[in-house]
This record gives sequence, structure tokens and C-alpha cells, in this order.
Amino acid sequence: MLRQPHPAAGPLVAFDFDGTLTCRDSFMDFLAWRAGPLGFAAGLAASAPALLAWGLHRDRGRLKAAIAKRFFGGTKRDQLETEARRFAVDRFDALIRPDALACWRDWRERGARLFIVTASPDILVAPFAERLGAQQLIGTRLGFDADGRFTGALEGANCRGEEKVARLRAALGQDLRLDAAYGDTAGDREMLALADRPGLRVFTARP
Repeated sequence: MLRQPHPAAGPLVAFDFDGTLTCRDSFMDFLAWRAGPLGFAAGLAASAPALLAWGLHRDRGRLKAAIAKRFFGGTKRDQLETEARRFAVDRFDALIRPDALACWRDWRERGARLFIVTASPDILVAPFAERLGAQQLIGTRLGFDADGRFTGALEGANCRGEEKVARLRAALGQDLRLDAAYGDTAGDREMLALADRPGLRVFTARP
């Protein structure tokens, strides 16, 4: 989604977003921020069937789509983009880990090409990526119809595990090797395996 001109050379570094650059899940935080306490609680209660079904199918993408459908309905893309920008302004300082931010800035000063690779919807993470100065954001894509309304489904696969690697290789080439990568869950291990310097759960500071 987000693409900025790449430096001609420089280290390639990929950061997961939720739990790595942030101290909590940004998708759920956005839902709570958008819906308010009562609306968020009601939305979660209404999502109970999808949560129970996830216990059987264990498909995170299917669960994410169901929750997004419950909270977003037929919301238009431009409305979500506007809300995402407001959310980033309101929540940036409360979400971004200071030690992760220091690491990000250190790589940037060294001329690194910085990627955010996340399972969260890219439309919600984009304002954070822009503020951080990421060269590219790779994330889960929500589906929108011809009128720009959310369809209630994902466009493509949930960006987790092998999908992170596939999307990075699509952007940077099949022989991709990262200079460093950072993540915090099993869903980042395949991406970390591409890195000369893998970092799993190395950021622990809270805002």
C-alpha cells in the first residue's frame, strides 16, 4: 500500500508492527477507539460465533474478516482512511515502543530501507508507516467493492507466517535476504529466517 522511493543502496530491514513496534494489537485498539467502550463490548459479543468457529478452523484470516465485517459493515474506504489518520494522531505516542522507535531511527540514520510487514489491515497502519518514514508497508488487505465499500472479506491472504515472506519476495525479489528483521510471535518466524540479524521479542519498553 505505502511505497516511497527506495534509497539506491543500504541495508534491508523489516519490522513487524503489532507487539514489535507497538505495545499492543493496533487492530483491536482501533476497533475500541472507533466504537467506544460500549460499542466495542457489543461488537465483541456479536462476534462470539466467529470466535467459537475459530476454535475449530484456526484460520486467523477468516476470524479477522468476520470481526472486521461486524465492526465496519459497508464502511467506505475513504472514511476508514480518515479515521485511521485520526487514530494515528491520537494513539501514536501511546502505542509505539520507545526502544523499537530508537532502533528504527538508528537503522534510518544508517540509510536502511525500512519495511513494515504486518498482519493488521494496511489501511489502518498506513498513517503510522507514513509518520515513521517507512519505504513500504506490507499488510493484510481489506476488500472493497467498485463503490469503495468494505465487502466484509479480505483481499488475498492474512499477512502472517509464510505470507509475509511471499509478499516481501514479491516486492524485493525471490533471492531476498534481509540485513535484519524484528518480530514478536510465531507468525514472524519465517520472516526472521530471511534475516542475517533476526530479533525476536527484543523490544520490551512501554510508552
